[in-house]
Amino acid sequence: MTIIRVAEAARLLGVSDDTVRRWLENGSLSPVRDDAGRLAVDGLELARHAQKLAQLPDDPHRTGSSARNRFVGLVTGITADQVMAQVELQCGPFRVVSLMSSEAVRELGLELGSVATAVVKATTVIIETPKGKAL
Repeated sequence: MTIIRVAEAARLLGVSDDTVRRWLENGSLSPVRDDAGRLAVDGLELARHAQKLAQLPDDPHRTGSSARNRFVGLVTGITADQVMAQVELQCGPFRVVSLMSSEAVRELGLELGSVATAVVKATTVIIETPKGKAL
């Protein structure tokens, strides 16, 4: 079992230490103790709680698609020249950046503050852990 201290759990979920302590007090999470006797939470339970909290808004323009990684957010940055553009979205706690043609930005009507959906379809996803071994 992976044990995660309150401060680290708060950092991972983007909330305050006090919020995690309230969840432990009200039964949303089960308290455990780490090897030093400090208040902590089971990593699997925290992951499941994070999934419940991570409900992004529904995609208002959802169409049939095989892509499962869809992030609805707000446009926070557009850097464009004559040909290419970089568009940044803030999707909950995640920053998503897309490179596209400047023409696409215009055709989509993207502007700062507009709602957009980032759709990610990838065959390669890299997972890293702090305890992983280098290959």
